[in-house]
Amino acid sequence: MKHKLLLAFSFLFTMVLFTNCKANYPVTQQSGKEDIAYLLFVSESNKSYDVDVKIDNSIAFTAKTVKSKNAKSKGTVYTINTGKRKILVSKNGIRIYEKYLFLSPQETKTISLQ
Repeated sequence: MKHKLLLAFSFLFTMVLFTNCKANYPVTQQSGKEDIAYLLFVSESNKSYDVDVKIDNSIAFTAKTVKSKNAKSKGTVYTINTGKRKILVSKNGIRIYEKYLFLSPQETKTISLQ
């Protein structure tokens, strides 16, 4: 009888011991969004034209504007690093837009041009 009680007690002790142990399952890490934002240049007139864009007085490129009614479906977006950026847009050497913008990750900033 003592043998059966000792066996039952050891089995119960083993079960309690194993249920209190925690298995180390693999931990998955979910990476955040990519640290880039997007610029979309929209023309308020009914014409599409090219503009010169300068970012933080160092990065320069030519961008194509899109008509405002086509902005959502046919506009070309340009990637830019996130954070506070100075955007300078000129057409034929004349400044038409200059502003500091704060861009969040994966944000598409629409810049309306006259």
